[in-house]
Amino acid sequence: MIAIVDYGMGNIGSILNMFKRIEVKDVIVTGDAEKIRKADKIILPGVGSFDTGMIHLKENGLIEVLTEKALKQRVPVLGICLGMQLITKRSEEGVEPGLGWIDAETKRFQFDPSLKLKVPHMGWNYLTVKKENALIEADEKKRFYFVHSYYVKCNVESDILAESHYGFKFTCSLNRDNIFGAQFHPEKSHKFGMKLYKNFASL
Repeated sequence: MIAIVDYGMGNIGSILNMFKRIEVKDVIVTGDAEKIRKADKIILPGVGSFDTGMIHLKENGLIEVLTEKALKQRVPVLGICLGMQLITKRSEEGVEPGLGWIDAETKRFQFDPSLKLKVPHMGWNYLTVKKENALIEADEKKRFYFVHSYYVKCNVESDILAESHYGFKFTCSLNRDNIFGAQFHPEKSHKFGMKLYKNFASL
């Protein structure tokens, strides 16, 4: 069973619809810690601010069960957009500590005015896969849909799964063992997103 975590911060309906399109049926949306405890795989979505996301996880009593599933039971976990950022230790967006599953920080895009780049980074962008993995194949050029003002900086290079370029190279997907993150939105990324979710369901 795949549990999509509902803590009031995600595009949950779009993610669930994508799983229906690829005919993965054993998927639930839940904010119930006991149901999450029974899950074989977990998706942590998220749209909004870092501090609000962490506060919602605390208020819903989900931090302990999510950490147990990720670090002790080592079930596959996929953080999407804000969900990927919450996996890091901290964010420049706020003061709340993150889940800290990955040695990384969430930083705000800042550019020299001469580059004339807007924040948030919004729209389609290509990625480069940096290592062999079961989530994103490295054998073809892939593009995904992004909407974000903050990016993740991994302190351990081997945790970088894929990079994109917006003013500079940044980590757009991370991975350590059973933990994965995607800064982009697979549910808005058509065939590339469908393939990513199929791969996750098969882990």
